[in-house]
Amino acid sequence: MAAGAGALLFAVAAVAGTLIEHYDGTLHVNWPPLLAQWMPHIGPGTLPALLTAVAVIAYGPSLAARLSWRGLIWASWAAALAWTWSLALVDGWQRGVAGRLTTPHEYLSGVDRFDDIPATLRDFTRHILIGPPDNWPTHIAGHPPGAVLTFVGLDRIGLDGGGWAGAFCVITGASTAAAVLVTLRALGAGSAARAAAPFLVLAPGAVWVGASADGYFAAVAAWALALLALAATRTVRAPRAVALASGLLFGVTVHLSYGLTLLVVPAVAVLVLARRARPLPLAGCAVLGFAAVAVAFLLAGFRWWEAYGLLVERYYQGVARERPYGYWVWANGAGVVIAAGLAAVAGIRRLPAAVRGAAVRGARGVRSPGRTVALLMAAVLLALLVADLSGMSKAETERIWLPFTLWLPAAAALLPARDHRGWLAAQAGLALLVNHLLLTVW
Repeated sequence: MAAGAGALLFAVAAVAGTLIEHYDGTLHVNWPPLLAQWMPHIGPGTLPALLTAVAVIAYGPSLAARLSWRGLIWASWAAALAWTWSLALVDGWQRGVAGRLTTPHEYLSGVDRFDDIPATLRDFTRHILIGPPDNWPTHIAGHPPGAVLTFVGLDRIGLDGGGWAGAFCVITGASTAAAVLVTLRALGAGSAARAAAPFLVLAPGAVWVGASADGYFAAVAAWALALLALAATRTVRAPRAVALASGLLFGVTVHLSYGLTLLVVPAVAVLVLARRARPLPLAGCAVLGFAAVAVAFLLAGFRWWEAYGLLVERYYQGVARERPYGYWVWANGAGVVIAAGLAAVAGIRRLPAAVRGAAVRGARGVRSPGRTVALLMAAVLLALLVADLSGMSKAETERIWLPFTLWLPAAAALLPARDHRGWLAAQAGLALLVNHLLLTVW
């Protein structure tokens, strides 16, 4: 019933959005609520995508249950890579990978303006608004400079062009599944992590991970949380060093995307789930790492808060001033349904029951993996709710919210094990339908 409600939400958003777009064109998307156009097609990735889906559905649950932990991490990353690459190549190499980040609105269009990186950073905020000479392309203006600097770095080491940039996003983005598993196990939910692994691999959001920079952002954010969980629970030999590394990644994360400041919500959940006072001193190490990145950008001349204020103004200089808040505030949820999948929606329905059951077992001194999954998913959903209500995420959330939605398939671990293969088929089928019936922009 929950999955059906999610499908109904998408159907209503599609019908209502189509009517609004045909009436006054204020949504500025061709196939609402997704930024895509209707184009049934197949491509070089079609057969590999089908084979990957069948293999994960048939063997994923049993392999996840019996592989060594290290083997499961690497196998999940490899399988997620196969799934993401296959989906990207359904659109072909040029259209699906190499050309994604080379359009006039994307990051690579501004790489040649960073010949003098310190000078460009000092001048970065002057080019955010539309109007001044040489304003930044949409995506560079809409993000802190850490995003474009990533591609500048690739260019400087000889990995220039859209092919390398797209491959980088796919390879890093696919590692998000492994980071979620590491986080769950560190927080005492190893059995839930094994159950969730196939769902994280076949996440429909992989359609947008390959190849968009937000897939890369999702990976950095996920590993920041994973390292925080490892440090907070002292499941590594050098927890202070790992906490420092986590802080560094958090610092990088908020300089990749302004919206990823909301990562603080799941970060607090991780510290709460660590269930001990010792994480607090380690949190200080994380703050130190975060501060090091923030100060480095500040000394380079970039003021995050000043740039964010200008971004808000730039946001409403574009199509956002016409996109109706009253539609997108609920239609964004339909994008979450598509990116997270119906299995995630069904699993989310079980979050309250998982917390109640955990409370009973906790009173008996029994630790509950279900509680860990439930509270982490609740934190992710809360972050998404704040992002939604802010009005700064009107449309395109199937891509923008990847750093959060790629966690939600883990909620499927709460579903009965006997039904997992059926739900995995639903996840894979949804991704295949979207990728073969629609031509997505990202």
